[in-house]
Amino acid sequence: MSFVRRAVVAVFACLLVTPALAWGPLGHSVVAELAQRHLSPAAEAEVERLLAPEHTGSLADVANWADQMQNDPAMASLWKQTRSQHYINFHGGPSCDYVPPRDCRDGRCVVAALQYYVGVLGDRSKPDAARRQALKFVVHFAGDIHQPLHAGYRDDKGGNTYQVQFDGKGSNLHRVWDSGMLYTRGLDWQQYAQRLDSAVPVPLPAPVAPLDNPYAQWAEESCRITAETGLYPTGHKIAPAYVTTWLPVADRRLREAGRRLAQVLNLALAPAAAPQEDGR
Repeated sequence: MSFVRRAVVAVFACLLVTPALAWGPLGHSVVAELAQRHLSPAAEAEVERLLAPEHTGSLADVANWADQMQNDPAMASLWKQTRSQHYINFHGGPSCDYVPPRDCRDGRCVVAALQYYVGVLGDRSKPDAARRQALKFVVHFAGDIHQPLHAGYRDDKGGNTYQVQFDGKGSNLHRVWDSGMLYTRGLDWQQYAQRLDSAVPVPLPAPVAPLDNPYAQWAEESCRITAETGLYPTGHKIAPAYVTTWLPVADRRLREAGRRLAQVLNLALAPAAAPQEDGR
């Protein structure tokens, strides 16, 4: 049995009963752990304070909450309100240029969701419960927006309806990206994060002018990856060569998501500036 087959068989049962969501538990936990390793002391202290009622100070422990709520009847209303905030559909074709009225109507996409929840998180006048929930959404959505198929332009529900054969089994392209390829490494999330964090620091793309919305830029990057030749495999088959080519791209997006999430949290959770004395 091939290594890829062993990895897929190990998780295939749970994938059959779980809707395809960005990165899956493994990827989201990796992004959260990478971010946690690069928090400023002030941001880390505020994370620990906000998450204390959850009996944890670990971002990885709450990274999948925004997906898990769909299985909790008590959270049905919140899931219904936020499910469209996990992704963005670019309606302008493979150019992937973000036009809010067209691509994010009424603010119901991951770009607007990040803007909103980062604002709530950084607002010290908000109740801790609201800021804690915002923190959990920010951690999750920062992962979602870096998963290429959560920011596509094709009419295939982010690859969910694009059927493929992966190591001899039926799947879809979204599932391959959110979990299948990652599991071929045979690592748990701590090991995976360590592997990515020990590599040469990932260079982050420079902000693109005149675009002044970093979350839109992250989404555009993901969309343009989905437009690259070969991401949609010829013949709907995921061959070993596909994993060899595209798994490093997935790894890069995980690393970029972790770095950027840390930057967002460090800024949003920085101590409030001390009032200036009059001096008179």
